[in-house]
Amino acid sequence: MAELVTDQIIEEAIRNTGLSRFDSTSFREGLDILVADINGDEWAPEFRERSRPALLKAVSDRLLLTAALDARPELLTTEIKTPLFVLGLPRTGTTLLSNLLAVDPKRRPLLAWEIRAPVPPPKGDALYTDPRALAALEAERAMLAARPDIGKYFRGSATFPDECVWVMAHDFKTLMWESRGKLPGYREWILQADMRSAYEYHKKFLQLHQADAPGIWSLKMPSHSLWIPDLLRVYPDAKLIWTHRDPITATASLCSLISMGNKGAMGKSDVEWIGKYYPWQAAQHAERAMDARDAIGEDRIIDFHYADMMRDPLGEVRKLYIALGDELTPDAQAAMQAWLDDNPQDKFGRHEYKLAQFGLEKKDLDKLFERYLSRYDIEPEG
Repeated sequence: MAELVTDQIIEEAIRNTGLSRFDSTSFREGLDILVADINGDEWAPEFRERSRPALLKAVSDRLLLTAALDARPELLTTEIKTPLFVLGLPRTGTTLLSNLLAVDPKRRPLLAWEIRAPVPPPKGDALYTDPRALAALEAERAMLAARPDIGKYFRGSATFPDECVWVMAHDFKTLMWESRGKLPGYREWILQADMRSAYEYHKKFLQLHQADAPGIWSLKMPSHSLWIPDLLRVYPDAKLIWTHRDPITATASLCSLISMGNKGAMGKSDVEWIGKYYPWQAAQHAERAMDARDAIGEDRIIDFHYADMMRDPLGEVRKLYIALGDELTPDAQAAMQAWLDDNPQDKFGRHEYKLAQFGLEKKDLDKLFERYLSRYDIEPEG
C-alpha cells in the first residue's frame, strides 16, 4: 500500500460525505504527525492499510458534525452544566464507575453507539432504541459469539458509556491514536500539545448531542488526568472524580491491553516498546493529576478507590454522591444494582496479565510511582 497522505485522506472524506467545511483546522497538526509516524513504521505497509479507515472516519465525522451544527447554530450558545468527568490511571475502575453512573436517570452518558454514528444526534426517548443502537448491539452479539474472550478485556457495549477519546480523536489529540502502535513522534507531541482545541471540539460534540437528549453529562477518560488545566478552561464548573487502584496491577493490565491494541492495528505487538514506555505513561497520569490538584485545590477533585468499590460498589457510590452534593434516588440505586447483577466481575472470563511479559519488575514500578503511593493510601493487590 502506498504511503498515507494527509491531503488525500481529507479529500476522500470530503468526497464521501459531500461536505467541505470544517469548523476548524486544528485537527491538521495531529493528523500530519500521526500520518508521518505510521508511514515511518517498520511494519508500515500493513500498519497503513489497517490505519487508513480509522483516520478517514475521524475526518469524515468531523465534517458531519460541523454540518449538523451549521444547521442548528443556536446550539453553540447552549451551556454544558456541571459535567462530571471520571479520570485516573488507566485500568483503575473508570469503566465500572461510569457504567454505574450512567444508569442514574438524571445523568446523560455518552454512549458507544452515538460516538460511532454521531449524526444525526439521538432523540432522548430513543437513546437506547435508535436503529443505529440496535444494529450495533446485533453486531456486538455476533462478535461475542465468534470471540467470547474479547469481553474479558473491556466491559463495553454499544449502549454503555464510552470514552471521550473517540470524540477527541476528531481533533487528532488523544492517546487512542498513540496506543495503536510504535509512534514515537506522535507520542512526544501529544504529551506536550495544547489540548484546548480538543476540549473545545468535545464541547461542540456535547452541545449537539444534548439538544434532543438532555441531562447532566457523565463522562470518562483516564487520560483527562493528563490535561486537567485544559479541561477546566473549557468546563470551569466540571466535577472531577479520580479513581485509585494499585498502580502496579493497573500498569500490568494497561500493558496487556496496549499489546492487544497493537495486534489489532499493526498485526503485531512490540512488547519491548510497551514495557519501556507505558509504565512511564501510566505514571504521568498520576504525576500530572497531582500537579493539577496542587494548583486547583485538594477539594476540587473527589477520590474514589477501586478496592473499596470491589467490596461494596453501591456503598461507595452512596459516599460519592454525598461528596458530589447530589441525591442518589431509590430508582438510581435499583438501576445500579440491576446493572451489577447483570454484569458480574469476569462475566466473560478473567483478564490474565503479568509484568514479566513486558520485561518489568515490581521494584521498578514502585520507584516510578513513589510519589503517588506516598500521597494516597492505595490498597496493594496480588
